Amino acid sequence: MSLWVDKHRPRSLDKLVVHSRQAKQLKKLVSAGDCPHLLFYGPSGAGKKTLCLATLRELFGPGAEKLKTEQKTWQIQLPTRKIEVELATVSSNYHLELSPSEAGRRDVHVVQEVIKEMAKTKSSNAMFQEQSNMFGAAKGQQGSQEKKKGEAPKSVKCTYKVLLINEVDRLTSHAQHALRRTMEKYSKQCRLVMTCTNLSKVIDPVQSRCVCVRVKAPKQGEMKSLVAQVAEKERLTLPETLAERIAEGSNRSMRRALLMLETCKINRYPFEENQEIQLPEWELFIKEIAQSILKEQTPKSLFQVREMLYKLLVNCVPADLIFAKLAQELMCKLDDELKYEIVKMAATFEHRLRLGTKPIIHLEAFVAKFMSSYKEWSIRIFG
Repeated sequence: MSLWVDKHRPRSLDKLVVHSRQAKQLKKLVSAGDCPHLLFYGPSGAGKKTLCLATLRELFGPGAEKLKTEQKTWQIQLPTRKIEVELATVSSNYHLELSPSEAGRRDVHVVQEVIKEMAKTKSSNAMFQEQSNMFGAAKGQQGSQEKKKGEAPKSVKCTYKVLLINEVDRLTSHAQHALRRTMEKYSKQCRLVMTCTNLSKVIDPVQSRCVCVRVKAPKQGEMKSLVAQVAEKERLTLPETLAERIAEGSNRSMRRALLMLETCKINRYPFEENQEIQLPEWELFIKEIAQSILKEQTPKSLFQVREMLYKLLVNCVPADLIFAKLAQELMCKLDDELKYEIVKMAATFEHRLRLGTKPIIHLEAFVAKFMSSYKEWSIRIFG
């Protein structure tokens, strides 16, 4: 059974309500016949993936929704050795989706070898023509039946592939430069559709070769309306007060709001207006880490915090997200005098994290530096 996030995702550009302006612009680009490289940027849960999938459907028709998920292993021959890179991919007959950043420091090899190999393989025009003929024959035979059922499937005119690359801002600078070369060399056979959260972390040469589409986070009123619509589709009676609380606690993330609604349904139904909204476990765990840091600033406490940070990393919580959430939780308990220093400190160690290979080292260094600064401030203020 699929999550409500995927179950109620709009499938076409016409059905997008929150980002209707972006949907109209994308329809114009697609109707022009030669869609350029696209880069969707915006906060997590704003709807970047929904826009990507709706654009693919606009390009290729319903066939783009027939997906196959698999775990692929590529063997890449380097000058001195041979390495294996394993990545999860989602593909259809017309596109392939992957996240090279999951390969860590090997992402440059994924871009140079794997994506290059896929990009230089031309699409089969015969397959597209065969589908067009099939749809045309079906239309001629069925005639009026298609008008009752709806519009006939759109023939596929695109002769290029689409590579959907997630989290391009998390790629290393070497991988992004390799991506730029791939975009230039194989632009006739392949179009890239990319998503990122922080546009400033994408190098200018990649940005300049794409049409950048800003996907802003929905407003709180739109979030409340979205939650109410999903509850109605699931035939649930949702109190207005609870819908408002979910919209406030979602931080303007549609994914987070729907997950919170689904969690509330699992915990208790019928809903109650004062029902507790459960936060994700990793957020509660970070709050516990922040309390441990503020409670005691000793080597023993630092060692315990290190173990807790390891648990977060092992459970695939991104290190940059840990930085942001931990700094936010710590600043809630700090005096204004320390807040600026902590933000600067977190930004410095997060930058070092992008240049390094082991996140735990930079997370622990940030915690140790914070403990030192906080203890000095406490001694100076309270004696």
